[in-house]
Amino acid sequence: MLSAEAAKPRRIAGRRDWFSMMDNEAMANTSLRADRIRATLTQAFAPTELAVQDDSARHAGHAGAQEGGQSHYSVLLVSAAFQGVSRVARSRAVHAALAAEFGPAEQGGMHALALTLRTPEEQAASSGR
Repeated sequence: MLSAEAAKPRRIAGRRDWFSMMDNEAMANTSLRADRIRATLTQAFAPTELAVQDDSARHAGHAGAQEGGQSHYSVLLVSAAFQGVSRVARSRAVHAALAAEFGPAEQGGMHALALTLRTPEEQAASSGR
C-alpha cells in the first residue's frame, strides 16, 4: 500500500498531467499485486494459511480483464481472526483491507477477487486433517 505521504497529489503543471501521472503509477504498481495482497492480508489477519493465485489468464477477453493479467485473483485465507465472524463480515473485512487494489481496469485496478475464508478449525474439517 502507498504511504499517506506517497498517496498525496503532487503539484504539477495541470490537472490532466496529474491524472496521467497517477494512471502511470497505478500501472507500475500492478507488477507486484500478488505480493501486496499477501503482505496486506498477513498484516491484517495473521493467517495460518494463505494462498494467492492470479486467475487472470482464465478470464482473458472478458470484461475487466486487462493485458498482462493481474486483474482476477483467488485467495484462500485461514485465520483465527475469523472465529465467530459471519461469512459476509469476513468478506467485507478482506475487501476493506484490499480496497486500494480495486479500481478501473484501465488504470490497472483489480477487477475480481474470489475468496475462501476459514478459521483453522473449518480448514481442518474441510481438508480432513
